[in-house]
Amino acid sequence: MTFDQLQPVAVGDFTFDVRTLGPDDGDPVVLLHGFPETSLSWSAVAPVLADAGYRVIAVDQRGYSPEARPTAVADYAMDLLVGDVLGLADALDLDTFHLVGHDWGAAVGWAVAAHHGDRLRTLTAVSVPHLAAYNAALSGNSDQQQRSSYIGLMRQEGKAEDVLAEDDGRRLRAMYQRRIPATHVDAYADFFHERAALSGALSWYRAMTAALADTPSVSVPTTFVWSDDDLAIGRASAEACGDHVTGPFEFVELAGISHWIPEEAPADLAAAILERARG
Repeated sequence: MTFDQLQPVAVGDFTFDVRTLGPDDGDPVVLLHGFPETSLSWSAVAPVLADAGYRVIAVDQRGYSPEARPTAVADYAMDLLVGDVLGLADALDLDTFHLVGHDWGAAVGWAVAAHHGDRLRTLTAVSVPHLAAYNAALSGNSDQQQRSSYIGLMRQEGKAEDVLAEDDGRRLRAMYQRRIPATHVDAYADFFHERAALSGALSWYRAMTAALADTPSVSVPTTFVWSDDDLAIGRASAEACGDHVTGPFEFVELAGISHWIPEEAPADLAAAILERARG
């Protein structure tokens, strides 16, 4: 099976679409995508990890997989998103695994590491720092407040869907800043053209609560990868990330790269993942 093919994995009442690559007996690496993307975002990173001998598992998360798309916002609470990751690992017989997450996938990764660190070998978080660092900056840093202002729209049920879908998804396409392959932009636009998929993805924003600011520090060996041309995440929260990691930690800064690190700088990201996994 190639990485382009989706295969179903049953987790409780849901079935998730999963892409895999690499040897079955390789150390497992689970990849969590962000918004507005899917597991396709890892298509340039996965082969590098697989060639290095790792078993790569990239999942379309809750709200993205059609058979894992509840309609209630409450069904997108962080503890349920964390449970999906652990349930997927259990379904695939993974006692422990390396975890990599970008954007919202990074947020889930931090929560898994904070509450279930015994299941992780390492964590590589991409773009989004530890949630306590992010929320501290959001509370007291005007730069981060401005960068995060778009979240207000995302939390408005119906209006956000209308804005992102209008004019053949013009606003949605603009979010990628012409920094990722056009084929991926078209694939994402087609994917989110289905309103149920777009609403499922936006439910992650609508289920956010103040409790995310209280995410405990993590002791898992961790690398945080941030890019200085990220429009959504500023330097204040990025540089404070390490204050919330008690185990081995490395901060990797990529110059001139946008928020879309997995697709714009896959070689650099894969190198950071492999250095952490091997370390």
